[in-house]
Formats: sequence, C-alpha cells, structure tokens
Amino acid sequence: MEGTDYREAYEQEHLKCADLAGRVADLEAEKEELEWKLNRIKNNPLWKLSRPARDAMHWAIRQRDRLRNCGGPRGVLRKLSYKKREREAMKQFGTESFPGPEQAARERDTVFPRMVKISILVPLWNNPKEFQIEMLDSVMNQTYQNWELCLADGSDADHGYIGEICREYAARARGRIVYKHLGKNDGIAGNTNACLAMATGEYIGLLDQDDLLHPSVLYEYVKAINERNADYLYCDETTFKSGDINRMLTMHFKPDYAPDNLRANNYICHFSVFSRKLLDGTELFRKKYDGSQDHDMILRLTDNAGKVVHVPRLMYYWRSHSGSVASGIGAKPYATQAARGAVAEHLRKHGYDHFKIESTRAFETIFRIRYQIIGSPKISIVIANKDHADDLRRCVSSIREKSTYDNYEIIIVENNSTSGEIREYYSGLLGYDYGQAVQGSGESNAPQNCEAAGLLRSEDGRIGIVTYRGGFNYSAVNNLGVRHASGEYILLLNNDTEVITVTWMEELLMYAQRRDVGAVGAKLYYPDKTIQHAGVVIGLGAHRTAGHVHYKQHRQNLGYMGRLCYAQDMTAVTGACLMVKKSLYLEAGGLDESFAVSLNDVDFCLKLREKGLLNVFTPFAELFHYESASRGSDVQGENASRYDRESEVFREKWKEALAAGDPYFNPNFSLDRSDFSLKI
Repeated sequence: MEGTDYREAYEQEHLKCADLAGRVADLEAEKEELEWKLNRIKNNPLWKLSRPARDAMHWAIRQRDRLRNCGGPRGVLRKLSYKKREREAMKQFGTESFPGPEQAARERDTVFPRMVKISILVPLWNNPKEFQIEMLDSVMNQTYQNWELCLADGSDADHGYIGEICREYAARARGRIVYKHLGKNDGIAGNTNACLAMATGEYIGLLDQDDLLHPSVLYEYVKAINERNADYLYCDETTFKSGDINRMLTMHFKPDYAPDNLRANNYICHFSVFSRKLLDGTELFRKKYDGSQDHDMILRLTDNAGKVVHVPRLMYYWRSHSGSVASGIGAKPYATQAARGAVAEHLRKHGYDHFKIESTRAFETIFRIRYQIIGSPKISIVIANKDHADDLRRCVSSIREKSTYDNYEIIIVENNSTSGEIREYYSGLLGYDYGQAVQGSGESNAPQNCEAAGLLRSEDGRIGIVTYRGGFNYSAVNNLGVRHASGEYILLLNNDTEVITVTWMEELLMYAQRRDVGAVGAKLYYPDKTIQHAGVVIGLGAHRTAGHVHYKQHRQNLGYMGRLCYAQDMTAVTGACLMVKKSLYLEAGGLDESFAVSLNDVDFCLKLREKGLLNVFTPFAELFHYESASRGSDVQGENASRYDRESEVFREKWKEALAAGDPYFNPNFSLDRSDFSLKI
C-alpha cells in the first residue's frame, strides 16, 4: 500500500473515532441533563408527599400488567391452578424423596467396584446447637457408609457445647468423625483448610455447618464415580426456612456442566464432591477470596477435572436464616468483590485480557462479562428474502442506523420475489437498477458490480444481492448467501428482525471469536416486548424436537434463577440471529438442506456440539423479531404437515441426543412448558 493510501485510511479511521466520541459526548451530556431534572423532581416536597399515591398507582398498574400477561381472568385462574399443582409437585423433593427402609437397606448393602472414601469437610464457628445436631444427623444417616466427617472448630468459649456435641457423635461414629478445636477462628477458608489437613479420603466433600444432606447423596455420587468415572460432582439444591426442609423457598434445578454459566454465576455451589487429586498440591480455599471461596475453588477444580458430573436430584438443603448467604448477599457484602476477583483470575488463566466484569440486575454475584474483541474482523450478515419490502427495509435500516460496529456487509439472498416494491428497494440499496442488472442489459453500471456467480454489489461494496432460483428452502438459501460472503464471520439474520442493542454485533462477536465456541445467539422479542427467543432446548414442546425457553416472558423478567441476565451455554440458538465463524459454518456443512424451513438451525448447532464446541446465548444482544410475518404460522395447513415431516426427520437423526436429554435443561422440568415448571 502506498503512503498516501495509508494516510487516507488513517484519516478515515480518525474521523470515525471522532464521530463516535462526539456521539458518546452528546449522550453523556443528555444523561447528565436528565439526571439533573430527575433529582430536581425527587427533591420537590410535593413529590415526596405524593409517594403513597404513586405506590398505590404502581401497584394497580402491576396487577393490570400481570392480568394481561396471563391472558385475562381465565389465564389467571389457569396460572393459579398450575401453581397449586406445582406446590404439590414440590413435596416430592423434601422428606418424601428420602429412601424408605427397604431402599435404604439396598443402598447400604450395595458393593461398588470402587468403594471410595469421601471425607466431608465442615468448618465450625459458633453454630447454634440445633443446627449442629441436625447437620451431624444428616451425615450419620447416609446410606453409603464409607465416609469421614472432618470438623475444625473455631468457636469461642461461649460455644463450648459444639465440642461436646461433636465428641459425643464421634464416639457413636466408630472413628468416622474427626474433631479438632482450633486455637482461633481463621474464617471459612482457614477453618476448611484445617479440615482438609485431617482428611484421609480419596474424595473430598464440602458441607456448611448449618445445612443438611439427603440420606442418599453419597450413594448417588459413588454410583456416578463408578459408572461415569466422575472426578467432580454436584447436585440440585434448595433453600429452606424454619428448620423444616419441606418448607422450601427456592429450588435450584441446575444444568449440567456449563463453563460460561459458571463464570457468570456460581450455579454449581452445593454439594461439591471431588477427587483429591484435582487439588494438585494447591490450597482448597484461598483466604483472599473469603466470602466467595467456593466459587474460586469450583472454577479451579472444574478446570482440572476430567469428568464433571451433575446428579440431577435435589439432595442439598441450604438453611436460610439471619446471617447466612442463603438469606441474601447483603449478609456478606464482601462476597461480591471476592467473586469478581475469582472470576477475573480464572479468565486470565484462560488467556483473556482486558475483560470487564459487572454485577447484573439479577444479583450482585451474577455477572455480565465483556470480552475484548480482537481486531476488527469483517462480519457478513446473510438475510434471506422474498418480497416483504417493509420488513426488509426496517431490518436493513436498523442495522445501518443503530450498529456501532461498522466492518460488515449485508448479503441479501433474493428468492422468487414478485412485487415491484421489492425490486425498487433493491435498486435503492445497490445504487443502480436492480432489474436491468439481473437481466444483464441496460445502461446501469451493474457489470462492474457483478460477480461471475451472479452477486450484485452496491457501489460502496456494503450491500450484496444474490438470487436463489428454486422453491423456498431456508437452508439452501442461506448456504448460497454464505458462499458469496467475504467476511470472516457469518451472521444469519431473518428479514423480519429489527436491531435494539447498538452493540449487538460486538456482543455476539466477543463469543464467536473464542476457540471453544460454535454458534452465538441473541435475545429476541415479539413487538409486545415478550420473549421469542432466549436459547433453544432439544426435546421441548409437543413434537419433542426443540423449543425456546422463557417463551412469552416479559422483557424485564429475570428468568429462572436469573438466567435471562447473563450469557450462558445452550444446546442451540435460533437461526433468526446466529453468528458463527465462516470456517466453522463450512466445516459443519452449513445448514442441512433436508430441513427446508424448520429445525435447520437446531440441527446446525447440534453438529457444532458434536465437534466439541459450545453454543452460547447472550441476553445482551437484543432485537425485535416479527416472527411469522414472512412465512406464516407453522401450526396450520401445509405448514403444519411440513413441520411434522421435518420433525420426524430430526427425531430420527438426533435420536441419541434426544434420548439423553438436553444437558442444559434439568430433567426435573416439564418438557411441555418453556417456563422451567416442574414435572407434574
């Protein structure tokens, strides 16, 4: 490149940066002015006096919105009826789930090839007497007998009863309980490390002093160790109150191991049991992460693990009381900073730099992670289109007007349009007569903007239009578009979408750039701001093929356990807005053209998973999706018949994956609903 060209390129980039800086400055000034106006209103005495009336009005508005979201009075009655049935379903996870005498005897008498010894570590400090006894009983009642309970007590002199209780239980446990009173309290990390020093087991388990274990949890874990060679294990858990595990507050049914979920949120938490070898001579808990020492430990040990296994049964009971983390993060405010530090160290270990970790509206320790985008790779946005000029115009205009990322091209794949309006719109995009260019004649400047294979390009090269001839086949149409794409990344986008988030491409790209990631999907809304897409679960829905979770929930909904507030691993994401490296797209064979309209995106994501890649859903790239405006509904007439046929092909092709169940959707959830409701 000549020196003049370098200078011109530099000046163009400088102008872009200056323009962006100006836009940022204008927005900041607008924000300051609005904050000043808001504060002036809030400080007005009349505003303060009117608070009771405003609270009443907002309460009435919330009730009205809830009524609307439920589908009116009948919807409310249906929801109340379902909630009643769900409360009944919850009972199966309390004491009703404990083994009866015969089952307990079978579990006690089971001899596994590997009867591993599990050392359960419990750091003690000023534990209430009743909590201490109940915790000890929950260990003593384990049906699997090869355990060791290691107790390191940092309690003060006023809590001497703890030592007395522990020694009494140790006498009954025939050497399986080891108790030591420490000279001082060294915090959770220090006291737990003291427990570890006493442990002799091949596997280590972590139990809080005020929590309880299901009687069969060790049995289930040792079974998984033998059957699946697990070296890190965890289960589902619940918080409970008033000393009664049947009075559950929050039931957490978890996904299988999901590294992106774990970075954003310590969803694994309890009851962690792992091979001692995973420590590899390192500390179990590190004092610098006190308050979030378990998140730090789980990040480190799952990195080292060969097989992380989730036992999808509710087997850990987390007591909620004043002062416990289960009662709210406010009880331990330092935990947030510790968790952020642990995640940051983990990310640096994996080679990430210049990231940003922020708390989300869901919870202080549920994080949004912004990864650095390396370079400025070109993104090819591929849009299939037939007629629907208004939809396409809205989509393309939103990309051009709202996107902060500017190294992109738009490839429109034209498929049998008949309206003059769309031809006119194409001409406007290209800057010359589309009809004449397609015919290859006339006075337009089309020839120098055409490629041999038939791609028409706009004068600035930003827009391309290629024609697909033949009946509509979404997979084939997009595959043609990808073949003509010049970008390093492909972004499949429906023509009936509209950009909301100005940084939507950056939010997708930061994940698509990772070596361990396949497809990345966005959060899509219907025009009424209810959710159309927030990740895809296989096996969900009446056809037992695939379905969208959190479907029709409101935009502001936090999601199940805050899952609408952080990026996470999913089995699949929708092709309505899907980014992937072009090299991966081609390597996976693109979209399978036997799925002409439906399930091709899910099939594609499953092919990426077969290659050992993660598919990621991010809620921070948001778009409207005016679904079915282009192609109609899938539930009537020929569309329904076609969907039935493609569903049958999908179920046969992915029979094993469907039988195994979606790893990110707990088997305790109903496959008939998208809202994480329990099986009834």
